[in-house]
Amino acid sequence: MLMTMIVVTLAACSTPPANHPAGEPWDPYENTNRKIHSFNKGVDRAILRPVANTYSGIMGDEVEDAISQFSDNLSMPGAVVNNVLQGNMKGATEDTYRFVVNTTLGLFGFIDVATDLNMPDATDTDFGETLAVWGVPEGAYVERPIFGPSTQRDSFGNLVDLFLNPLDYWIRDPEEYWTAGASVSSTLTQRSRFGSTIDSVLYDSADSYAQSRSLYLQNRRFEVGSTGSDAYLDPYDDPYLDLE
Repeated sequence: MLMTMIVVTLAACSTPPANHPAGEPWDPYENTNRKIHSFNKGVDRAILRPVANTYSGIMGDEVEDAISQFSDNLSMPGAVVNNVLQGNMKGATEDTYRFVVNTTLGLFGFIDVATDLNMPDATDTDFGETLAVWGVPEGAYVERPIFGPSTQRDSFGNLVDLFLNPLDYWIRDPEEYWTAGASVSSTLTQRSRFGSTIDSVLYDSADSYAQSRSLYLQNRRFEVGSTGSDAYLDPYDDPYLDLE
């Protein structure tokens, strides 16, 4: 079944023509992508940005940190599975230890005991990176409604990740809603904390679409090892700290 999905993904990922400049964005759907980008900016301006700022003002940093750590801990088993699929047994083992420690000693992850014990950082991998390790091409750049910048390969990877986390088959109602709530909380926290950087990309750039596309692709290619120098950050992702 998995191999069938990979074959389908390979067939679905478009490839640039031979004369396309190496490293340049492959964006055959730019007209549609720009319309979706405009929609996403409208959603951010009208809903996400004001809600995130209000939420952060009510919750406070310590509570937000605890919820974000809880959300990160819940995603750890999925990272373990992807590490195994990538042949990265060291990462799988370290992530397993981190998950066990934070789940037990850290009260299900609300407290990051593993970091306090100087355990290795989480690998933070996903199925899109697994596909890259397996040699699946990046495909065309796409912007998704609400979820923002991606590629054909990573969009497929995000879909598969929905089914890869073993916890999803174990946690039942009503606890499963806690995981969704924690994920939403983490997103709102990131939008608020890195708001000035996100705003500079979305609202201060001469061409926010091109800027978002460039930042996403350079950061993502660095993450999967497709490029070797500068690491830039996805304006819809979490690690804005390096840009501050």
